[in-house]
Amino acid sequence: MEYGIEIALIVLLGVTLFHALRLERALGVLRRDRAALEQLVAAFNASTQQAEAGIERLRNAADGAGQQIARRIETATALRDDLHYLTERGESIANRIDALVRAARPLAPEAPRLSVVGRAEPADAPRARSQAERDLLKALRMAR
Repeated sequence: MEYGIEIALIVLLGVTLFHALRLERALGVLRRDRAALEQLVAAFNASTQQAEAGIERLRNAADGAGQQIARRIETATALRDDLHYLTERGESIANRIDALVRAARPLAPEAPRLSVVGRAEPADAPRARSQAERDLLKALRMAR
Protein backbone atom coordinates (compact mmCIF):
# COMPACT_ATOMS: atom_id res chain seq x y z
CA MET A 1 0.00 0.00 0.00
CA GLU A 2 2.83 2.29 0.71
CA TYR A 3 4.10 1.64 -2.76
CA GLY A 4 0.72 2.37 -4.22
CA ILE A 5 0.54 5.75 -2.54
CA GLU A 6 4.07 6.57 -3.68
CA ILE A 7 3.29 5.52 -7.24
CA ALA A 8 0.11 7.63 -7.16
CA LEU A 9 2.14 10.58 -5.86
CA ILE A 10 4.74 10.06 -8.63
CA VAL A 11 1.98 10.00 -11.27
CA LEU A 12 0.41 13.09 -9.77
CA LEU A 13 3.80 14.82 -9.63
CA GLY A 14 4.40 13.88 -13.30
CA VAL A 15 1.03 15.30 -14.33
CA THR A 16 1.76 18.40 -12.25
CA LEU A 17 5.19 18.74 -13.92
CA PHE A 18 3.58 18.36 -17.36
CA HIS A 19 1.00 21.07 -16.58
CA ALA A 20 3.69 23.30 -15.04
CA LEU A 21 5.75 23.09 -18.28
CA ARG A 22 2.69 23.93 -20.38
CA LEU A 23 1.89 26.82 -18.07
CA GLU A 24 5.49 28.07 -18.29
CA ARG A 25 5.34 28.07 -22.09
CA ALA A 26 2.01 29.87 -22.06
CA LEU A 27 3.39 32.48 -19.64
CA GLY A 28 6.46 32.93 -21.88
CA VAL A 29 4.22 33.53 -24.89
CA LEU A 30 2.13 35.91 -22.83
CA ARG A 31 5.25 37.83 -21.70
CA ARG A 32 6.50 38.05 -25.28
CA ASP A 33 3.06 39.13 -26.51
CA ARG A 34 2.81 41.59 -23.65
CA ALA A 35 6.05 43.30 -24.75
CA ALA A 36 4.76 43.42 -28.34
CA LEU A 37 1.43 44.75 -27.08
CA GLU A 38 3.21 47.45 -25.06
CA GLN A 39 5.19 48.44 -28.17
CA LEU A 40 1.98 48.47 -30.18
CA VAL A 41 0.26 50.65 -27.58
CA ALA A 42 3.26 53.03 -27.47
CA ALA A 43 3.29 53.30 -31.29
CA PHE A 44 -0.48 53.83 -31.32
CA ASN A 45 -0.13 56.54 -28.65
CA ALA A 46 2.60 58.29 -30.68
CA SER A 47 0.47 58.08 -33.84
CA THR A 48 -2.51 59.49 -31.96
CA GLN A 49 -0.44 62.42 -30.68
CA GLN A 50 0.86 63.11 -34.19
CA ALA A 51 -2.67 62.97 -35.57
CA GLU A 52 -3.89 65.37 -32.88
CA ALA A 53 -1.04 67.77 -33.69
CA GLY A 54 -1.85 67.48 -37.41
CA ILE A 55 -5.51 68.15 -36.75
CA GLU A 56 -4.59 71.21 -34.70
CA ARG A 57 -2.37 72.50 -37.52
CA LEU A 58 -5.16 71.90 -40.03
CA ARG A 59 -7.64 73.66 -37.78
CA ASN A 60 -5.32 76.66 -37.46
CA ALA A 61 -4.73 76.72 -41.22
CA ALA A 62 -8.47 76.50 -41.89
CA ASP A 63 -9.14 79.31 -39.41
CA GLY A 64 -6.47 81.48 -41.05
CA ALA A 65 -7.83 80.74 -44.51
CA GLY A 66 -11.36 81.46 -43.33
CA GLN A 67 -10.32 84.80 -41.87
CA GLN A 68 -8.45 85.69 -45.07
CA ILE A 69 -11.47 84.78 -47.18
CA ALA A 70 -13.72 86.81 -44.89
CA ARG A 71 -11.43 89.85 -45.30
CA ARG A 72 -11.44 89.43 -49.08
CA ILE A 73 -15.21 89.09 -49.12
CA GLU A 74 -15.54 92.29 -47.08
CA THR A 75 -13.18 94.09 -49.48
CA ALA A 76 -15.02 92.71 -52.50
CA THR A 77 -18.37 93.72 -51.03
CA ALA A 78 -17.14 97.25 -50.44
CA LEU A 79 -15.74 97.42 -53.99
CA ARG A 80 -19.00 96.04 -55.39
CA ASP A 81 -20.95 98.71 -53.54
CA ASP A 82 -18.57 101.42 -54.80
CA LEU A 83 -18.86 100.15 -58.38
CA HIS A 84 -22.63 99.99 -58.09
CA TYR A 85 -22.70 103.59 -56.85
CA LEU A 86 -20.32 104.75 -59.60
CA THR A 87 -22.35 102.91 -62.24
CA GLU A 88 -25.55 104.57 -61.07
CA ARG A 89 -23.84 107.97 -61.07
CA GLY A 90 -22.41 107.33 -64.53
CA GLU A 91 -25.80 106.31 -65.89
CA SER A 92 -27.34 109.41 -64.36
CA ILE A 93 -24.69 111.67 -65.90
CA ALA A 94 -24.98 109.89 -69.27
CA ASN A 95 -28.75 110.37 -69.23
CA ARG A 96 -28.35 114.08 -68.45
CA ILE A 97 -25.76 114.51 -71.22
CA ASP A 98 -28.00 112.63 -73.64
CA ALA A 99 -30.93 114.85 -72.74
CA LEU A 100 -28.79 117.98 -73.20
CA VAL A 101 -27.49 116.76 -76.57
CA ARG A 102 -31.01 115.96 -77.76
CA ALA A 103 -32.22 119.35 -76.62
CA ALA A 104 -29.31 121.16 -78.30
CA ARG A 105 -29.55 119.40 -81.69
CA PRO A 106 -32.39 121.46 -83.10
CA LEU A 107 -30.61 124.64 -82.00
CA ALA A 108 -27.20 123.87 -83.51
CA PRO A 109 -26.54 124.99 -87.08
CA GLU A 110 -25.74 122.27 -89.52
CA ALA A 111 -22.09 121.35 -89.30
CA PRO A 112 -20.00 122.42 -92.27
CA ARG A 113 -19.32 119.65 -94.70
CA LEU A 114 -15.75 119.00 -95.63
CA SER A 115 -14.93 118.40 -99.24
CA VAL A 116 -12.28 116.25 -100.80
CA VAL A 117 -9.20 118.19 -101.90
CA GLY A 118 -8.94 118.38 -105.65
CA ARG A 119 -12.66 118.29 -106.32
CA ALA A 120 -13.90 121.06 -108.48
CA GLU A 121 -15.89 123.58 -106.54
CA PRO A 122 -17.43 126.79 -107.72
CA ALA A 123 -15.25 129.74 -106.84
CA ASP A 124 -18.07 131.60 -105.22
CA ALA A 125 -19.05 128.73 -102.89
CA PRO A 126 -17.93 129.53 -99.37
CA ARG A 127 -16.16 126.70 -97.66
CA ALA A 128 -15.28 126.31 -94.01
CA ARG A 129 -12.02 124.52 -93.41
CA SER A 130 -10.59 123.32 -90.19
CA GLN A 131 -7.19 124.43 -88.98
CA ALA A 132 -5.81 120.98 -89.72
CA GLU A 133 -7.03 121.23 -93.33
CA ARG A 134 -5.49 124.64 -93.76
CA ASP A 135 -2.16 123.44 -92.34
CA LEU A 136 -2.20 120.41 -94.62
CA LEU A 137 -2.92 122.49 -97.72
CA LYS A 138 -0.17 124.93 -96.78
CA ALA A 139 2.31 122.08 -96.35
CA LEU A 140 1.32 120.58 -99.73
CA ARG A 141 1.77 123.92 -101.50
CA MET A 142 5.21 124.38 -99.99
CA ALA A 143 6.25 120.85 -100.97
CA ARG A 144 5.55 121.49 -104.70
